[in-house]
Amino acid sequence: MEGRVDLPGASHLVLVKHVVPLDPEPTVFEAILEGWARQQRVRFLKDDTINRRLALVQRLARFSGQYPWQWNAAEIEAFIDHLRSTSRSFAVSTARGHLGNLRMFLEFVTDPRYGWTAVCRERFGEVPQQVLGEWNTIAHTDDYEGRPGRRPFTYDEVQVLFDAADGLAEEIRARRRKGALAAQRDAALLKTFYAFGLRRREAWGMDRVDWRRNPQMPALGRFGVAQVRWGKSSRGGPPKRRTVLLVPEMDWAVPVLDHWECELRPRFSPGEHPAWWVTERRGRMSCRRMDEVFAHVRAVAGLDEELDLHCLRHSYITHLIEFGYPERFVQDQVGHRYGSTTAVYTGVSLEYRNRLLNRSLQARHTELWEPTS
Repeated sequence: MEGRVDLPGASHLVLVKHVVPLDPEPTVFEAILEGWARQQRVRFLKDDTINRRLALVQRLARFSGQYPWQWNAAEIEAFIDHLRSTSRSFAVSTARGHLGNLRMFLEFVTDPRYGWTAVCRERFGEVPQQVLGEWNTIAHTDDYEGRPGRRPFTYDEVQVLFDAADGLAEEIRARRRKGALAAQRDAALLKTFYAFGLRRREAWGMDRVDWRRNPQMPALGRFGVAQVRWGKSSRGGPPKRRTVLLVPEMDWAVPVLDHWECELRPRFSPGEHPAWWVTERRGRMSCRRMDEVFAHVRAVAGLDEELDLHCLRHSYITHLIEFGYPERFVQDQVGHRYGSTTAVYTGVSLEYRNRLLNRSLQARHTELWEPTS
C-alpha cells in the first residue's frame, strides 16, 4: 500500500498477506486486538493493563453480539448500564475507566495510520466509528470518588485489628493446631502495613536487603528505614522508589520486625529466598493472600466490611498529620507526587481538629487562658 506507515499495530503488520480466512469477522477482530496490544506494548504499558483492556473490548463484543465496526453509542451505553445494574460494587470511577479505555480503543482502530478502517471497509463494507466523546463519557469532577465507607481506621480500630490478629495466633498455638506460625506472620504483616504506610505491591516486593539503619535514629536499629522499590508507577514507567523513615510514634514496630526476622521467618525454611514475607511453600507472599489475611482478621475483629487493607495506608497518612508532621514530609513518606493526593487520603479526627481550634484560640485570645491568681 503506497504511503503506508509501519506503526506497531498497523493492519499490514498483523494480518497475513494473501490469505482469505474462512471466518473473516472473528479473524479480523482478533487481529485488531493484537494490533492494539502491540501499540500499547511499545509504550511500555504493563501486561496486566493491556490484558485488562483487551478483555473489556471482548466483553463488550460478547454483550452486543457485534464487532467494533458495527458499534454505536447506544450499544456502549447499554453495556455500561448493564454493568451498573448487575454489580453493586460498580463505582463511578470504574465506569469512567471503562469508558476511557473503550474510547482509547476506538481512537486506535479509527486512526487511518493503522489501516484498520480500510480493512473493515474492504471486507465488510462498514468502518468503526469514534462514538465516545465528552458528550457521553464521565467527567472527573471530584478528587475522591471511592466508597463513602472506605476511610481511615480510628486509633481504637487499629488496636482492635492488631489485638484480633495476635489473638488468632495465640488461640491456634494454645490448641496446638496447624497454622500458628502463619498467624504470627500475618499479625506482623498487618502491623508493618500500618507502621510504614505501605501499598500491597510494595509489601509484596520487599526483600530482606530493603531494611536500613537510620543514622539519626540509632535506637530504631536496622529497621529505621524501609527502601520501597515497587511503588506505584506512572503510565508506562517503572515502579517508583522511595525511602520510608520509621517515625518515633511507630517504634513499637521494631520488636515486631525483629521477632519476625530472627525467630519466625527462619522457621518457614526460606533458604536463600530474598523475600521478606514468605509462605509455607517457601515462596513470596502474594498480594491476594495479603487481602485474604486482612479480610479474615477484620471479620474476627468485628470491624466494618467497608474497611480494606488499603485503609491502613489511609490511617497512616491521617495519623502522621495528627502527630503534627508537615504535609510535605507525609507526602514524601507515602510517595505521592502531589500534595492534593495526600489530602484526599487524610481524614483527621474531630479531636485533632478541636485541638487545632484550641491552639488557634489560645494564640488569638491569650487573656482567656491566663492562669488566675
